[in-house]
Amino acid sequence: MITFTPLSGSARTSSTIPLAYLLQVDDVRILLDCGSPDWCPEDASTSEDAEQKPQPWEKYSEALKECAPTVDLVLLSHGDLSHSGLYPYAYAHWGLKAPVYTTLPVQAMGRIAATEDVESLRDEMQVEEEEEAPSSPTASPEAEAGPSTPPPPASDTSVSRKKKARYVATIQEVHDAFDSINVLRYSQPCHLQGKCQGLTIIPFNAGHTLGGTIWKIRSPTAGTILYAVDMNHMREHHLDGTVLIRQANAGGGVFESLARPDLFITDAERAHVTTARRKDRVAALLDCVTATLTSRNSLLLPCDSSTRVLELLVLLDQHWNYSRLKFPICLLSRTGREMLTFVRSMMEWLGGTISKEDVGEDGSSNNKKRRRADDDADDEALGAFALRFRHLEFFPNPQALMQTYSSKDPKLILAVPATLSHGPSRALFTQFAEMPDNVVLLTGRSEEGTLGRILFDRWNAAQRDEAKWDRGKIGSNVMMDGTLRLKMNSKVPLQGAELEVYLAKERAAKEKEAAQKAAQARTQQRMLEADEGADDESDTDSDSDEENEVELALEDEMDTAEDGADAQTPAPPRKRRGTKSGGVDPADWALGLDADDNQARAVLSFDIYLKGNVAKTTSFFKSEGQAQRYRMFPYMEKKRRVDEYGEVLDVGMWLRKGKVLEEDAESEETKEARRREEEDVKKAPAEPPSKFITTEVEVQLACRLLFVDMEGLNDGRAVKTIVPQVNPRKMIVVHAPPEGTDVLMESCANIRAMTRDIYAPQQGEMVQIGQHTNSFSISLSDELLASIKMSRFEDNEVGYVTGRIASLASSTIPVLEPVSSSSLPSTQSRKALRGRNLGSRPTATLPQSTMIGELKLTALKARLAAVGVHAELIGEGVLICGAAAKKGSTSDSLEDSVAVKKTARGRVELEGSVSDVYYTVRREIYNMHALVAA
Repeated sequence: MITFTPLSGSARTSSTIPLAYLLQVDDVRILLDCGSPDWCPEDASTSEDAEQKPQPWEKYSEALKECAPTVDLVLLSHGDLSHSGLYPYAYAHWGLKAPVYTTLPVQAMGRIAATEDVESLRDEMQVEEEEEAPSSPTASPEAEAGPSTPPPPASDTSVSRKKKARYVATIQEVHDAFDSINVLRYSQPCHLQGKCQGLTIIPFNAGHTLGGTIWKIRSPTAGTILYAVDMNHMREHHLDGTVLIRQANAGGGVFESLARPDLFITDAERAHVTTARRKDRVAALLDCVTATLTSRNSLLLPCDSSTRVLELLVLLDQHWNYSRLKFPICLLSRTGREMLTFVRSMMEWLGGTISKEDVGEDGSSNNKKRRRADDDADDEALGAFALRFRHLEFFPNPQALMQTYSSKDPKLILAVPATLSHGPSRALFTQFAEMPDNVVLLTGRSEEGTLGRILFDRWNAAQRDEAKWDRGKIGSNVMMDGTLRLKMNSKVPLQGAELEVYLAKERAAKEKEAAQKAAQARTQQRMLEADEGADDESDTDSDSDEENEVELALEDEMDTAEDGADAQTPAPPRKRRGTKSGGVDPADWALGLDADDNQARAVLSFDIYLKGNVAKTTSFFKSEGQAQRYRMFPYMEKKRRVDEYGEVLDVGMWLRKGKVLEEDAESEETKEARRREEEDVKKAPAEPPSKFITTEVEVQLACRLLFVDMEGLNDGRAVKTIVPQVNPRKMIVVHAPPEGTDVLMESCANIRAMTRDIYAPQQGEMVQIGQHTNSFSISLSDELLASIKMSRFEDNEVGYVTGRIASLASSTIPVLEPVSSSSLPSTQSRKALRGRNLGSRPTATLPQSTMIGELKLTALKARLAAVGVHAELIGEGVLICGAAAKKGSTSDSLEDSVAVKKTARGRVELEGSVSDVYYTVRREIYNMHALVAA
């Protein structure tokens, strides 16, 4: 039985991001994708009332947190935030420790995207959960003990509110999570073990992103499950189209391995959208870029940090080289250079029109001379000359960009993230939008509730009805006007009174910590001195052990006599063992008394007097009738650890020696790398104490706005064509708005051969498909295996088995044994003899035969041509074989002709007269199937 539950990204909802689905196949729970939402939506930061409302990600986060420890397998399909962004946090905090599988590019691109998002968020706001924020601006962890005095009033105001939990991992957690992922190649079957034993997963190319995956899951009980979301069938500049649909030059149609699955899980986000032709969209984008730059203005192009930005970079680089433009292309991303380094090492995953000759440098000597000095030497050693964009420059933040280029210099800026909710793109937009004739160029619609979606809705509302984004036309740019109030999060250093209060608290904390360390050191020193004194006295004490035992025995007799005389009067303190002066142990007396007050010392003692037989012990002199004893003050003797030769073990020496051995075993490169890291840490300036503040700015909109769809996803025409060709037995629609869900389901309902079992569950709704089946294990006996006649079918061998189940006492697994003739009932034999006539032969039961396989008329035609029989397809599932298939045949040639018909239910009919052609065609049909006889 299959159970499917959308955790997020369900059907019939306006917010289709992120994607996360729980698929349960029998007892195995599979998590399909683990995306993260945008943590800074505009509706949560523009009003005070919105802070009291639940955030859109809370329901999804709670559901994922609850089911994460029980997940047995995780499959990631794309390397962007909407598919894999929340996996690092769930791995580190929610117990999502199940095996994870994806392709190598998805692992690398997912790591890049998560790192960029984490660094940007943690550099702007407090991401940890807090119940109530203080009245002053929120301080950073470095300034957590800092002042509560608000900063001087300024033009922008600080906002204090109740903070919402944002599940953002740390940099180290991101690396640890993605290091644990298992990578696969396309079309590489992986047979799972453990609880998932029996399942086989196979990744296929989905397009849209580098390494994007369609997952095929094969189960022995549930059949074949196909998970295909965010596909692109069209070939792009750096990627090939999805393998699900073969290209026209390859015959078209659905890839055979992915056809007719038992369950097809797909999205319908764009089922109601008609996208303009690809060449028209590319031309519109490049024309806008060229016209803006040549008019001495700049463009801001919000983009993601890892996946779709590659298509833009390749497209722009080709245009720059062809048009010989000299304007800079600026990429504002902390991980941009690292992303391109990863992509250069994965050239075999790229496709489309990209090549080493037309993208980046071509590896010639002249281009090598022009290569920038900051390029990595490792890439040169690998010979990765492609994707070295000569016109591209990297900037970690807007401040570095402004230091290099002024606001008046024409340039193309690609800034992350594409949603404009935080980071460099949001900071630049507040300055960029106020300059007339500058252009904000959107290439995606972004997530619901973000600034990117707000700008897209404003652009789409300004278009004519026939030029809307979903009508298949290219819209025009619009002039923005009015004002837009935005909340800006930032991290600023402490100054003035705040800095003084913070430094005072920091000094107090350091003094307190130093005092605690000094007290701990004094305590350890006293313990060491006590151990050394005990070792010095051990020899003296050992010499007088016998004498002390006798004295103690005599004291016991005296104590007994005194206790018998007056059991209620405690005995005076006696001498303790181990005191050389014969005096009393100072530990027996009360603390704080004067050293000369011997009378007080004689009265006070820590010995406890016990009545009855509680403290009865046996001694060498008396075994019975002992009186009450005094319980001595508790003391734990500390012993030094020694080896078998009596030498004291020095643990520190062995640790130091092991460290020296490890350092000797390291290579020179490792030592040099570690030395450089230590030097960099020392040279790095210490971060000043700082705090997080939120300011409200008013942006006067004066720039132009244009949207060109470059998301690389299938539109409605492609979805309506692909889904019927896949022809699944059951289908689940996810990641779709209400319009897209209705359009796809209506389109499938109009197709007669399409399944009627189509589900569109909402978030948290559980869908059960099939029935729960019980599987049992059985072993075949050696006699039965020897009697089976196997028939070969494709890559398998198939046989028919008839037997009887027998249970053995030595094994818990039943055994299937062959049925012998003697085991038949005797009554049946008598009935068979009674029905026979005199002189007739006994009736023989014919063997049961079964043909396994699927006849394809095109394959049969090719086989017949190989044996010299001409065949032609005449349509409607009929293949004419023999003389009638040749042109110019007469009616007399029909005698040597055969017709092969294939009905809708899979039956194969062979019609024709008895001839050599008939037997030849029948033999070839048999050879294409596995004939299994009982």
